Amino acid sequence: MIKKIRPPDDSGRRRPHRPASRLSWWRRVFWRVLAVGLMCCTLAGGTILAVYSHMARSYDLRGLGQMPERTAVLDRKGQVIGRMNGEDRIVVPLSEVSPWFIKALLAREDTRFYTHGGIDFIGVARAMARNLKDGRIVQGASTLTMQLARNSFPDLDDRSFHRKLLEMMLARRIEKYATKNQIIEHYINRIFFGTGIYGIQRASQVYFGKHASQLTLSEAALIAGIIRSPVRFSPFRNYDGAIKERDDVLRRMLAMKMITPQQELAARYDDIILHAQPVFQSQGGYALDAVKKELDLLLEAKEIEDGGLQVFTTLDKDLQTAAEAAVEARLRAVEALPGYAHPSKATFDAAWDLTTEFAATPYLQSAVCLKDNDTGGYLALVGGRDYRQSRFNRALLGSRQIGSTVKPLVYAAAIAAGLQPGSLIQDAPLKPHEIDGADENWNPRNSDGKFLGPTPLITGLVESRNSMTIRIGNYAGLDRVLQLLKEAGFSSKTPRTPQIYIGNVSSSPAQVTNAFSLFPNQGVSRPGHFIERILDKNGNEIYRAEPQDMPILSPGVAHILRRLLAQVIESGTAAAVRNEYGFHEPGGGKTGTTNDYKDAWFAGYTDRLTCGVWVGLDKPLTIVEEGYGGKLAVPIWADVMKKAVALGYVPEAPKVEIPLTRVLLCRTSNDLATDACHLAGMAYEDDIPFELVPQSFCREHTGIGPGAIPPGSPAIPTPPRRSAWERFKGLFR
Repeated sequence: MIKKIRPPDDSGRRRPHRPASRLSWWRRVFWRVLAVGLMCCTLAGGTILAVYSHMARSYDLRGLGQMPERTAVLDRKGQVIGRMNGEDRIVVPLSEVSPWFIKALLAREDTRFYTHGGIDFIGVARAMARNLKDGRIVQGASTLTMQLARNSFPDLDDRSFHRKLLEMMLARRIEKYATKNQIIEHYINRIFFGTGIYGIQRASQVYFGKHASQLTLSEAALIAGIIRSPVRFSPFRNYDGAIKERDDVLRRMLAMKMITPQQELAARYDDIILHAQPVFQSQGGYALDAVKKELDLLLEAKEIEDGGLQVFTTLDKDLQTAAEAAVEARLRAVEALPGYAHPSKATFDAAWDLTTEFAATPYLQSAVCLKDNDTGGYLALVGGRDYRQSRFNRALLGSRQIGSTVKPLVYAAAIAAGLQPGSLIQDAPLKPHEIDGADENWNPRNSDGKFLGPTPLITGLVESRNSMTIRIGNYAGLDRVLQLLKEAGFSSKTPRTPQIYIGNVSSSPAQVTNAFSLFPNQGVSRPGHFIERILDKNGNEIYRAEPQDMPILSPGVAHILRRLLAQVIESGTAAAVRNEYGFHEPGGGKTGTTNDYKDAWFAGYTDRLTCGVWVGLDKPLTIVEEGYGGKLAVPIWADVMKKAVALGYVPEAPKVEIPLTRVLLCRTSNDLATDACHLAGMAYEDDIPFELVPQSFCREHTGIGPGAIPPGSPAIPTPPRRSAWERFKGLFR
């Protein structure tokens, strides 16, 4: 076979084969397009990375460790009594978390955490393959660092591609900013573990009732297992689902050789004992409500809502518990009395659906307010028997007639106007038009139905004589009594009627307690408060309560009232304090009972504490026949005060802190007595504060000319000499 040879062209070279030339051209085009495409993709990718890296730099990474915690409310001894505002989180260092949980977390969420730089490219590839296979997103590729970025900055909380890219760039930046252990610590304190639960410490407390450092392998695996869907797999709602997630975590830990087969088997069969953290629903909730209201007045809303504060209160957790227990025990005893005709709390509880709240309850209620005389701070506050059933705070908001509990203030006004403890007051039916401003038919009786005739003033208060008290109030004058009530903290809406002298005054237990604290405090009012100081989340003090002393009564008048009220609990209407309930510390107080036994009161004090107690039904009805304050309120008061003494609030012996002068007085004129007063049997000796010594002699009895000083009569005393230091201190009183 002869092979033809193509003739050469004019240049002497062979012409190219055309098909081979076309293939080479397409190959060149392909590589050029591919190169341009790669360049464009690289340029686009670089641009995207540059843009998102720049966007990631706008985030302040200091926010990683700034996690809103709930505000802690502590008592005066530093014991936590509750939390409020902010997120339910307690931040703990990594060293105080069980190592089992750290291992379970890594097995569940990020097995290559310690080897990647914020983005797990192996995980990304695996997730992409799985999602392409299933045709939908069934697996993510978020590392712990990426999750931390998303949880730390609210604007990253969406499912867009934009968010994912920004999250990845931010994760890279976080890895350079913090160590691996710091990232884990921030993550476990920030992560959401179920409704209202943030951080491993609160999750451990809520689910298992223990510190995060005490978690067992089984418990740690369960908590790690519910992270991806804490609401759906909450062990309280879906126990079987939570156990299934736990077992999956244990299998992964075994596969990663974090645990041995024996440990995995033991953890799988370990009993999970759930311990639901009880909601703070005891009576102490009333005290926390009061703290919250006071906090709202002291700080801006934003400061409060962010949480993380430490609010040191004046409350004493042990006394709070004692007051709650005293109320419940004593009211149950009342409900068991013959003739008690109202539903008992036990009966009400049996029919209650555990969710419904009531503005008023049908069972017997009580309120207690306990105050520190020195500071004005409240040590305990009971607003009712069950905060879950009724959140109405009867201690602060309840306004009920206080009955004879008002009488010490009426007597104080009269003593300031010139009466003396030994002054004779007529205990007899009122005469028409005798009392200024009274209806001519108004003629209240004494509780015993008797009248004693002319009787020393002290007896009127000790035995709570109504007719005497009305005359004493009339002596002081309605304007003076109303002014004193207003200054003592009672409502300015108190009716202008002489009926206020014997109790037609409505008030709350807190107001009554504050008013009675005037007597042990030498007549000075120290406004009641709950918050002593506040620290911000960085430990800086941003508030401290300052004393706000306001003189209301003169020291001399307060001294006389202490003397009278001491007799009330020794031999008067509150003698059960001593005789029946065994409270023997120095002090004083006054009972109160309203018409038809609808309200029972007792307010009393030692030099350390003042306590007010009210007992009654939310709808004013007769509690029980002869339900006097001495029978219903005194037992609660005595229980609380005895517990206070046991806890160290021990009263000191009464001190005479003002000058006293022995003088001879006339029982009818209230002036210095003369020989004629002796002859009339109206003269008596008494030690009274110098400021209350009359400045003239009696002119009511015959035998002595006006202004004359009879032989043998004591001269008008002169004040005792005081040192220069005492006179200097007096300038600031």
